Amino acid sequence: MAIVRKESRHDVVFAAKQRVRNVFSNGVPVYLAFSGGKDSLALANIVYELLEDGEINPDLLTVRFIDEEGIFPDIEKKVKEWRKKFMMQGVKFEWYCIEVLHFNALNLLESDETFICWDRYKKDRWIRPMPKFAITDHPLLKARQENYQNFMEKISTDGITIIGNRVYESIQRLQNFSKNKQVKRMHPIYDWKDSDVWKYLADVGEEIPIIYLYLWQVGVKRPNLRVSQFFSSDTIGVLVNMAEYYPDLMERVQRREPNAYLVSMYWDSEMFGRSTTNRRKAEKDENKPEVDYKQKLSEMLKNIPKNFNTPHKRTIAKRYRSLMLQADGVAKQKHYKRMYEALISGDPKLRTYRAVITSIFAVEK
Repeated sequence: MAIVRKESRHDVVFAAKQRVRNVFSNGVPVYLAFSGGKDSLALANIVYELLEDGEINPDLLTVRFIDEEGIFPDIEKKVKEWRKKFMMQGVKFEWYCIEVLHFNALNLLESDETFICWDRYKKDRWIRPMPKFAITDHPLLKARQENYQNFMEKISTDGITIIGNRVYESIQRLQNFSKNKQVKRMHPIYDWKDSDVWKYLADVGEEIPIIYLYLWQVGVKRPNLRVSQFFSSDTIGVLVNMAEYYPDLMERVQRREPNAYLVSMYWDSEMFGRSTTNRRKAEKDENKPEVDYKQKLSEMLKNIPKNFNTPHKRTIAKRYRSLMLQADGVAKQKHYKRMYEALISGDPKLRTYRAVITSIFAVEK
């Protein structure tokens, strides 16, 4: 189905506030999914402004934060700051430190794609101490068996969850949103651009976690300024650079996950999806023929059961195989290269997949 975009006479901040007002007007519990990242902070500020102005009922609101253990100290500090702010407004704030499954980009060499946050059997190796006020269990939690998304969905069935996801730069996510019939999830800032988020945070005087500035300083491009759990594919590639700003970081990470040494050795390679000047220079050889990434990708996807050793990897590979067939005759070598390297390094959240779709099928205006 075609997606129709319409120009509004209102700006994105006005629209987001109206969406939040509409959610609270239902009179049912409202759950704000909070992470401490830039998009989450933008949505939290929107909600907080409405609370201060008395436009929404604080008794209906619960803020939920899933602490994934491997987070940067300034993210933890920012979440604690907002916990205090919301609680001062009479809002319930639930900080979960629970044993949930998480994708681990460091386990690509093994048949294991799971990292258990706050693993009870590795308490002596936790990356950081658990906050004393954290919630560590729940009657509906299948500890060590499910991810936090499934858990959050189960404990939020009596109300509406508002999330700071955006779709502006992802055609695939926009299509998914347009088809989504779930009335229990709402995305008030779904149509915001990156520039809208940064401008709004500046306008309201929100001090962003300094990790974003560190990422910018080491060369991460603005669209890729994402802060995730340490072992996710979004963050793992820059851990080696962050050691400069957090001196004991890699020591703690490697104690928790011995495979972390791979980051130091191979971070500037296809293993972690890197494509820097140094890597291109190292791989350039005038005596070698140009790599045919379409052929390499085709060979990899011919035998998915053999080349991908976990169910999750095989699911991702099938999505890429379908994309390759759809894009035949349209995609270029640069697209096949991105697809090939995404499968090598891992694309658990399909972010590269969506970006490739956008790059291949974007209509020039």
